[in-house]
Amino acid sequence: MKPDDPLLKILACPLDKGPLHLVAPDGPDGPDRAEHLYNPRLHRRYPIVDGIPQLLPSSGEQVSDDEHEALLERITT
Repeated sequence: MKPDDPLLKILACPLDKGPLHLVAPDGPDGPDRAEHLYNPRLHRRYPIVDGIPQLLPSSGEQVSDDEHEALLERITT
């Protein structure tokens, strides 16, 4: 998914219905090689599998406060 994809403007978190942010991968050598969507309000991330966002509430993963700070730095605008 690209940062300018129009789909990003309409995707919403299934829990609070707020906007989601695209988080770029760490790179080929980083621990987080997959892109995902992130809800900074609830500290939840949702995977993107084969270009398809997985936005079921059960697909989301809670992240720690430390990881939250790291993810905020990687959000693509």
